[in-house]
Amino acid sequence: MTGVNQAFSRSYAEARQKFLAAAGAAGLRVESRLHPRKGLQGEDLAMDVVREGDAGADKVLIVSSACHGVEGFCGSGVQVAALGDAALRARAAERGVALLHIHGLNPFGFSYFRRTTHENVDLNRNFHDFSQPLPVNAGYRELHALMVPPQWPPGEDNARAIAGYIARHGEKAYQAAVSGGQHEFADGLFYGGRAPTWSNETVREVLRAHGRRAGRLAWIDLHTGLGPNGVGERIYAGRNDPAALARTRRWWDGGGRTPITSFYDGSSTSAVLTGLMFGSVFDECPQAEYTGIALEYGTVPILETLQALRGEQWLNAHPEAPADQAAAIRQRMMDAFYTDTDDWRERIVAQAREAILQGIDGLAG
Repeated sequence: MTGVNQAFSRSYAEARQKFLAAAGAAGLRVESRLHPRKGLQGEDLAMDVVREGDAGADKVLIVSSACHGVEGFCGSGVQVAALGDAALRARAAERGVALLHIHGLNPFGFSYFRRTTHENVDLNRNFHDFSQPLPVNAGYRELHALMVPPQWPPGEDNARAIAGYIARHGEKAYQAAVSGGQHEFADGLFYGGRAPTWSNETVREVLRAHGRRAGRLAWIDLHTGLGPNGVGERIYAGRNDPAALARTRRWWDGGGRTPITSFYDGSSTSAVLTGLMFGSVFDECPQAEYTGIALEYGTVPILETLQALRGEQWLNAHPEAPADQAAAIRQRMMDAFYTDTDDWRERIVAQAREAILQGIDGLAG
């Protein structure tokens, strides 16, 4: 991939411009589904889709960014670099694989340095059948008042109470309670919502438009915020299906060099989650054999990430906060989900390129 560092951006508006320009330079058409809100800079927000390959291709590989808004600073850079990578694109064409880039799954969160949508929903906890009872997260219920305190930064009593919870239950249990997803507190962290979000409904439209002719469909969803800095963990993103997991490992584990982890067996840095986006494939493209991963790049330690999310959630509830405090909170979010160094960016793109090529070869069989 050429121009690796130049592929990344410092704002959503810049990232979108680079993505549209890269698609144009590659001679590809962009489908833009406009978001109902404007961005932090007053800019248009959109879920932009670029497809390279035959419209009737039997094999489709999706690469997507910004499911969790602010994580799009990483994912967008990967997509811009991929669109400029002639060798990668030629490989897909030779193997008969259509590449489908979905840029800005959650453009609102991307623009506002938020992880959530404009509905304050974690998009990757929002894919439920809302006609059925929703999961209950008793651990988060116990922690909610501590997670979103009335002032920021919180006082010493708050810090002691959280430290006490971690001492009693362990850091992994704390992570699971906070990040697993909850549907009870609309003003809380990792809120899964009580209805489909705009992003949920829009990505389903994209899948119906581009996935219903595919016999085999694969998905690499780009994330940040978990694990060692710069390391891309390949997390199995599918149903608890041993055959699908085995296929995912054949495609992406690099002979054990780049192992596939799973929260089903406890091998992933991720907690067990519900309402995940990959579920939409089974609804919208039931004819396709689906294989997918979340490519999760590490940034800072998990407790630091959770602290950044707590501050940002407080800011969302306090738009009257002083400008310098708001800027500091947003910068902390950026630092939690994006490491601003050439080395980190180069490692991210190299690992993504390898994963995309593996996905192409896996689909081609």
